[in-house]
Amino acid sequence: MKSILLIGLGRFGKQIARQLNELGHEVMAVDSSEAHVNDVLRCVTNAQIGDSTNVDFLASLGIRNFDVCIVAIGNDFQSSLETTANLKELGAKFVVSQASREVQAKFLLANGADEILYPEKQLARWAAIRYGSNHILDFVEMDSEHGIFEVTVPKAWIGRSIGQIDIRRRYNINILAVKQNGKMDLGITADTVLTEDKTVMVLGEYRALQKCFHI
Repeated sequence: MKSILLIGLGRFGKQIARQLNELGHEVMAVDSSEAHVNDVLRCVTNAQIGDSTNVDFLASLGIRNFDVCIVAIGNDFQSSLETTANLKELGAKFVVSQASREVQAKFLLANGADEILYPEKQLARWAAIRYGSNHILDFVEMDSEHGIFEVTVPKAWIGRSIGQIDIRRRYNINILAVKQNGKMDLGITADTVLTEDKTVMVLGEYRALQKCFHI
């Protein structure tokens, strides 16, 4: 469990608050809008109405006590930038800031952000991969070159074992797990047989994954 300061409770910020709550983390939520704060009261540990560009207000929150500070201010870049800089000056351990463009990311990184969130860009990439193929069910980006895909079992693989398919040697793709009836099985071996009612979790370079699964 981590102690997290979440600043900005628009649509994206609210979703982060709900997800963090489901994962059992302690969340302090902050927004200048009373209505936005009231919307998340049930799913956060504490909440404050205030101006995050005000150094004195931020200091009163005890910034050094949080494991992570998330700046999810998407509609006012100047406020996002000032908040990011203020957090770092007050000794924040780790700052994650939201950006919509590369130029924003550069300014945020130069002013204290440790990592950048691109909610629209990341969702667009996920949607393009998920819905641009008939057999990609889910997708997790690992870095700029690698990802994990959940795929339906190709027809040519049905009834064959993982060892027989041998995609690690052919494509340098690793099968991490198989899923059946919503349950993940990590205890796979070369003898694990793939059937039509299973899906497969695979890890590899995008180019190899695209070639193997015809994405």
